Amino acid sequence: MLLFGTAGTPITSPVRNSIGGIKRVRELGLDAMELEFVYGVKMGEALAQKINEVSKNENVHLTAHGPYYINLNSYRKETVQASIERILRTARIAKKAGGKSITFHPAYYGGMKPELVYKNVKEHLSQIVRILQDEGNNIWIRPETTGKKSQFGTLNEIIKLSQEVEQILPNVDFAHLNARTNGMCRRYEHFELTLNMLEEGLGREILDNMHIHISGIEYSSKGELRHTVLEESDINYVELVKSWRDYRIKGVVISESPNIEFDALLLKKIYLSYERE
Repeated sequence: MLLFGTAGTPITSPVRNSIGGIKRVRELGLDAMELEFVYGVKMGEALAQKINEVSKNENVHLTAHGPYYINLNSYRKETVQASIERILRTARIAKKAGGKSITFHPAYYGGMKPELVYKNVKEHLSQIVRILQDEGNNIWIRPETTGKKSQFGTLNEIIKLSQEVEQILPNVDFAHLNARTNGMCRRYEHFELTLNMLEEGLGREILDNMHIHISGIEYSSKGELRHTVLEESDINYVELVKSWRDYRIKGVVISESPNIEFDALLLKKIYLSYERE
């Protein structure tokens, strides 16, 4: 089953908090919501437990986005350690809230060779996973495919991490892929190539357990500039949804458009129209 939801509380929610957002997601006929910890994990355990209860009652699937201030390849040891702590904090609170996976932008190249950056990121993610496993926390850790060429996070890099580190799977951000490849998300063949790469690298398991981000996007030769609504983008989102149907993927699709719930509803409507064929 493919679930559709919003990055944070829907903009039409009359109650501007996570509990209100979960209830509004259900009212809209959507299925999921991503808890947005992008400016820090400020949620306490009591609230997380309440969110867990509400999400179960409303049958809304939860994921979480970690802070923007993460760089597992910094030259500064204190930055790396703070990044590790932010990921751990996100994973712990998300688990208590009933979240199934967390995502984040893992690192910057910082002028280093990609091979060395990969080694550093892998080492720190392995440490994070060991700590979480020791705590009994099995939440999926999902490094995101990133949209700027200065950022670590090509599809190949995230697939390789998922092959080599337990409890790691990709978050496939199709908007970021589009920006990073200068607009390749215009044709069905590109979506087919992406899904084939995932299946060849990680087996059917990944197609049955996807965490997807999608929005429109503006970009330059250096990659991502800003997110837009889907209809203002060159992403062929109708063909993208068709590829999801054709490959029978399962998991969650999170809209990060400025009009988050409206694009989530648009994608779900297209998906259901294919299902009725």
